[in-house]
Amino acid sequence: MRAVVQRVQEASVTVEGTVVGAITHGLLVFLGVGSGDTSADARYLAKKIAKLRIFPDDQGKMNLDVQEVGGQILAVSQFTLYGDCRRGRRPSFSGAAAPDVAETLYQEFVAELQAEGITVATGVFQAHMDVSLINDGPVTLIVSSEGE
Repeated sequence: MRAVVQRVQEASVTVEGTVVGAITHGLLVFLGVGSGDTSADARYLAKKIAKLRIFPDDQGKMNLDVQEVGGQILAVSQFTLYGDCRRGRRPSFSGAAAPDVAETLYQEFVAELQAEGITVATGVFQAHMDVSLINDGPVTLIVSSEGE
């Protein structure tokens, strides 16, 4: 499982002209589910992201996690994180999980974040989404459950 995590001042997802998920201050998480990923990957990644100390403390050091700053998370499914661009000009997505598996694990990831006490907004699985954000920093990290 792979995630691109961005610290944001605000973020939203729009589907067919309607805002379906929005947050103020927190994290925008693009989540990709790979073939072979399991519930353990979803739990690991949710706990890791929930506790990432990437918000500034009083001294300006990245020492606080999203909960400590009263932030929220916008989680957006993103199968293209498993795009393999090494051969040819069109990415191969053969490393991505099948949609039914990916959706289940995406929902488990969201539920794990919520179990941590974090307010989570989401996009719509498999929909064409317009994502808007104001990046804070910018701070962007890649977090993976691979090798865990």
